[in-house]
Amino acid sequence: MNKTSIVPYLVKRFLRFDIDQPFIFLSALLAFTGIAIGVMVLIIAMALMNGFDNEFKKKLTVMNYPLTVYPRFYGSVNEGLLLDLEQKFPDLAMSPYITSSVIARSGSVLEGGYLFGVDFKHEVKVNAVLKEALQDREVKKFQVVIGKSLKDEFDLYVDDKLTYIFTEMDPGGLAVTPKLKRFTIKGVFDSGLSAYDKAYAYTTMESMQRIMHLPSNQYDGIHIYTEHPQELIEVIREALPVGATIKGWWQDNMNFFAALELEKRSLFIVLMLIILIAAINIISSLLMTVMNRRSEIALLISLGTSAGEIRMVFLYLGIVIGISGIFIGSILGLSGLWVLSTFDIVTLPKDVYPTSKLALDLSLVDFFSILGGAFVIVLLSAWYPAKKASEVDVLTVLRNE
Repeated sequence: MNKTSIVPYLVKRFLRFDIDQPFIFLSALLAFTGIAIGVMVLIIAMALMNGFDNEFKKKLTVMNYPLTVYPRFYGSVNEGLLLDLEQKFPDLAMSPYITSSVIARSGSVLEGGYLFGVDFKHEVKVNAVLKEALQDREVKKFQVVIGKSLKDEFDLYVDDKLTYIFTEMDPGGLAVTPKLKRFTIKGVFDSGLSAYDKAYAYTTMESMQRIMHLPSNQYDGIHIYTEHPQELIEVIREALPVGATIKGWWQDNMNFFAALELEKRSLFIVLMLIILIAAINIISSLLMTVMNRRSEIALLISLGTSAGEIRMVFLYLGIVIGISGIFIGSILGLSGLWVLSTFDIVTLPKDVYPTSKLALDLSLVDFFSILGGAFVIVLLSAWYPAKKASEVDVLTVLRNE
């Protein structure tokens, strides 16, 4: 037998089931199964983490708006600034707003939140949730669009009345009284984030100006919609006057997404331990094979087989077991993702999560990181037994045999 064929021949021979040593084959089978399960679980877990991460980003982008222009001092964000920004950035959707912290009251039930006065023709261009809720319906003065969580808490319906207590006080005689105003519910929006659905409400700009006694050309800020906010924020900042500044939606949620990223990395490391534990079975299986085949290894070396070839035989043995597990695990993981995304097997409570269906998104970076990490573990696991096999003492083994 020539040297070019000795390595694959021995790999095939050592992979066969040995009726005299069944535990060796069983250990290799367990290693294969463990690696396959580990890769499958990692693929599905990373897809779930990415999916929910993207869903949260999508919902938070809408409710917090990609970019928001704020005044540095009173009166610096006005109609003149809005017209100037619209002229400089005609491709961006912009919506001015006025806001006030309020307390919603229905009967004896109270709930704090924010009431936004907006121009709905502009607002629906920057807020997809509000656009879906209105369905081209017109909102008139002292009408309000509330969130689903507030509607459910107060048991309200469209055309019902809802009283808002404004935090700004009105002086009257010897007492200071809060401003109260009854609004008619015109619509209900559902963002998928219960905290925003409970806290946010929208009415017309004219209603807020009337209640707050504000001029028609003065705003509390300007919401801007763009699909590339992180690229444009500095460009828009340079176009703003000294009295205004701009903030991106991610700047208010940095800790939240940093926690999500840390959780994702921690999950990756913990689940990679499944593959590491399975790789221990590769080590034990190969070491038992080395001990069981010591006489054969010694004979092969005495007949001219090099230590490097013996090392390659056992290295390939571990790699074959590991690669097979990785391949099958990848197929099972991708198949699992297809099943979960195609059929409604798991339904989530929408009041807790941003979606009622499982959000799945497996990035290529995560996929190849899983495959690469698993392969490195397999390679390292096979190296030590291969090294021990190449160091068999021929004279001692043949003398004892």
